[in-house]
Amino acid sequence: MSSSTPAPAPSALGRLRRTPFWVQIVAGLVLGVVLGFIARQNDVSWLSTTLDTIGKTFVQLLKLAVPPLVFTAIVVSIANLRNVTNAARLAARTLLWFGITSLIAVSIGLAIGLATNPGRGTNLSTSGLKPPQDSGSWVDFLTGIIPTNIADAFLKVNVLQIVFLAIVAGAAILKAGAKAAPFLKLNESLLELVQTALWWVIRLAPLGTLGLIGKSVAKYGWDLLRPLATFTVDVYVGCALVLFVVYSLLLRFVGGLNPVRFFQGAWPAIQLAFVSRSSVGTLPVTRRVTERLGVPSEYASFAVPFGATTKMDGCAAIYPSIAAIFVAQVYGIHLGIGDYLLIAFVSVIGSAATAGLTGAIVMLTLTLSTLGLPLEGVGLLLAIDPILDMMRTATNVAGQVVVPILVSAREKTLDLVAYNAPSAELYESPVTEAEVESKELVAA
Repeated sequence: MSSSTPAPAPSALGRLRRTPFWVQIVAGLVLGVVLGFIARQNDVSWLSTTLDTIGKTFVQLLKLAVPPLVFTAIVVSIANLRNVTNAARLAARTLLWFGITSLIAVSIGLAIGLATNPGRGTNLSTSGLKPPQDSGSWVDFLTGIIPTNIADAFLKVNVLQIVFLAIVAGAAILKAGAKAAPFLKLNESLLELVQTALWWVIRLAPLGTLGLIGKSVAKYGWDLLRPLATFTVDVYVGCALVLFVVYSLLLRFVGGLNPVRFFQGAWPAIQLAFVSRSSVGTLPVTRRVTERLGVPSEYASFAVPFGATTKMDGCAAIYPSIAAIFVAQVYGIHLGIGDYLLIAFVSVIGSAATAGLTGAIVMLTLTLSTLGLPLEGVGLLLAIDPILDMMRTATNVAGQVVVPILVSAREKTLDLVAYNAPSAELYESPVTEAEVESKELVAA
């Protein structure tokens, strides 16, 4: 008679790895709020400093990967377009849907701003405010695309210039053909290395969540939100309408898809975007969930990196539209129909100015300067920008996943089996059509 040896109990690290990623994020969020509240109420300076250090370290690790990640991802994605059937049509449709969704988002932002009047009755003092050093005028935007020094574009992390260099390099690879194969192979290898290292950082997201949320609560609390409560609620409501209502309606009636399946599959990327406040930092997760939702890998490798630097419904549409109305009302400046149309135009055309990094200050200054509003008004909103940026970035990333799905669904290339069997766990592999056919064959 044989005796079976009981399996050893899993270690604490093993139990942590088995815990779903979204549970880890939520746990970090709740614990961060609690610790931040304790640090603020009891004036615990060492706890505030610790939370601040944890949050800054996590963001710095994400930013460290931005230059090589953006450059190599876009170079490889453009070069791989030669393997995609009807690549030009796919690229055109992607840009078209980027524009359509941005126009819908800015319309919602304007409607909310006009309905709630967020700048009236705030009694905020504008004396002593200074305009930001980098004003986002159209001249600055257009001249800033082309770098004067290639090294500076990477050293100073000017994402817009890096995107320009990557597009040029990718197009040159397509033109040069076989002669450029070694350079393309180098970029593919570097992209794989950067994404692997970034996955290690992403696994630290629960700890980063604890630090970032805890720091915000300890530093700002609720006092700062009181005079800006209407504006803050407006931004969150506007982003929520786009994220949960507009995208769901587009998926249902344009793509003929179940929106619930989308949120089940895309939730890890949306969560990480909310915490990290960086579309580019979330790029590897965004691409993984997009492919797991059935978008062909060849198309996703182009659409997702491109969207991470230009598709900003939260930062470039909802936020600047409400903020422009807020600043105008604080300064007592009347906006007419022409001004609102100008806001919509800037939001749709100028999205690339946000360039996928944390914050939307450049886009806001671009909007204010186009309307002739005081740039000093940016200073009124700087303090609560981190709080707003979490929801804005989550909306951005959700849109970056929705558009490739819509285009793939319209082109009949979306893997419906993978889309309808999503996994909420970040590290699981998707169910593919081939696997389903294989299982059916074995069963038969």
